[in-house]
Amino acid sequence: MAGTIILSKVFGGGQTFTVAVNDILYEPVQCIVNAANGMLAHGGGVAAVIAEAAGSVLLADCREIISKRGRIPSGHAVVSKAGDLPFRGVIHAVGPKMGEGDEEKKIIQALREAFDLAEERRWKSLSFPAISSGIFLVPLTLCAKSYLRAVKEYYEQNPGAKLREIRLCLFMGPLLDQVKKEWQKIFAN
Repeated sequence: MAGTIILSKVFGGGQTFTVAVNDILYEPVQCIVNAANGMLAHGGGVAAVIAEAAGSVLLADCREIISKRGRIPSGHAVVSKAGDLPFRGVIHAVGPKMGEGDEEKKIIQALREAFDLAEERRWKSLSFPAISSGIFLVPLTLCAKSYLRAVKEYYEQNPGAKLREIRLCLFMGPLLDQVKKEWQKIFAN
């Protein structure tokens, strides 16, 4: 189910960036991004929804990742199995908490790592949810700008990217309103 397409842009290499209103569990993509904390604990928000739907395979894989690598720093991403979800994998992007410093840079970096991980695996489509805008308290304007800049910079710097479609999956509300405002500034040309 594609959800409701709100905004869409095609880049020079033919790749598409779409903002959609949908449930991330039903996104028509090969992989999804989880808004994770550094311990991949999935205690609330979209992380809890994804973990519950994915089941024990994803949870066990995340525990193994943490046992091998330790806490994942904000601004970074790792891949796990998708478990019971219909995706090839779940990429866990760890966004910053407000007050850490360099919040915009860390959101962009976490998303760029997620895009790179998908590209390395030759996954052609990815959907990501809001990152750092909930309990991590990063202002919505900063989040919206960071999401759009991350995708724009990725496709401008990688015109031959095999990751053909990136989707930002949101619900109706204030964050989507901010994304629409920032879209006009970032993609006006």
